[in-house]
Amino acid sequence: MKKTFLAKRNALLSGRGVSSGVVALGVVLLILGFRLVAPNLFLHIVTPIFQFGDTLSADSHLFLSHFTTAATLTEANDRLASENATLASENRTLTKEIADITALLGASNTPKEIPGLIAGVVVRPPVSPYDTLVLALGAKEGVTPNMEVFGPGDVPVGFISSVQNDFSRATLFSAPGTSVSGWVGSTSAPLTLTGIGAGAFQAVVPRVANIVVGDVVFVPGPGMKAIGTVARVDSDPLSPGVTLRIMPAVSPFSLSWVMLRATGAAPAVVATSTVP
Repeated sequence: MKKTFLAKRNALLSGRGVSSGVVALGVVLLILGFRLVAPNLFLHIVTPIFQFGDTLSADSHLFLSHFTTAATLTEANDRLASENATLASENRTLTKEIADITALLGASNTPKEIPGLIAGVVVRPPVSPYDTLVLALGAKEGVTPNMEVFGPGDVPVGFISSVQNDFSRATLFSAPGTSVSGWVGSTSAPLTLTGIGAGAFQAVVPRVANIVVGDVVFVPGPGMKAIGTVARVDSDPLSPGVTLRIMPAVSPFSLSWVMLRATGAAPAVVATSTVP
């Protein structure tokens, strides 16, 4: 039994175990020696490593920040491009409105000389019933029934047939069932215009008036205002009169602004098909 115990003890003190312990002890003593002889040597050795790590970290942060900056700039550029497109659209709209209102007022008019109420057209044919305009002015702005409606060039186009607080409806002179007195030709031959829809009119005048294609048709405005032009003359040899087909001076399909004035020139008959 004692012999076995001695054998295990000898195994613990084998040559390999002693060698490892001696090496470890030598390393520890060497490090302590360096610490005693050159206390800052270890710090000097590892400082470049730490500096390299700091530089690498800063470079990585800068490299990654480029991606963040690029994404931010792209987002800002997209936002500015969208805002620029919106402003450009608004500018085109305002330019068109200025051109339309200038044509409506005429070049000689100034804001102090505006002869009536300027109304924007909200709905026009063919969205609205034919030969009816819905306007963005109503009773609150002073619109009253039977005010006359004028288009660009001071061309009479219709009259106010219905008024609400915030909007109004204008029936065009060309509405079916509507008639208005006027004149035609160089001799100002009197006639009664009858609306036939889509902005067009017809009228019957004596054959002896010698009306030809291209003659201008006038209605009260006050005074005489051009409303259209004779496009065709239908003649029956057995009839003493001829039928004039008249095209409007202003297309109702392109009206965006109109002028409203009280002139007393209401039509003789109101078109029942366009009254709400």
